[in-house]
Amino acid sequence: MKVNGMDRNVVRTQSMPQLPEPTSLPLPVSPVRPPAPIPGPVAVVAPEPRAASPAAVLQPHQRIPRWLERAELFIRVLLRMYIGIAVCYVPWSRMFWDQNPIFFHNPTLGSIAANGAVRGLVSGLGLLNLWIAFRDAMGKGREEELKK
Repeated sequence: MKVNGMDRNVVRTQSMPQLPEPTSLPLPVSPVRPPAPIPGPVAVVAPEPRAASPAAVLQPHQRIPRWLERAELFIRVLLRMYIGIAVCYVPWSRMFWDQNPIFFHNPTLGSIAANGAVRGLVSGLGLLNLWIAFRDAMGKGREEELKK
């Protein structure tokens, strides 16, 4: 049977190349050529102890900018507050707790989750997260005052 002027039973002789074409030329290992060997007797010399790298010696300790520290603190406190509020709210929500598909598929887990003590424990974890966020927000201000 011929399709578009070609026999379907004929196997194509052309195939895709196995390796992709390189997009850039390979770089040499080192742009510096090794020194030529010196003719004559060779003396063995013990290597000198290495000092700290020049980059470490020349660069002073760089301080993180204040605005970046403040932005990181703000985002961290905001995230902890959102998580704390969500974890406090979820055990008392019908949609997230009472009608949870995980609790429907596991009746034992559902009966444990329906217990008021478990709900209180989960809400307590949310309150703990809120307290950590509040302490973090208030504590950083005191630390900066002490540094001055």
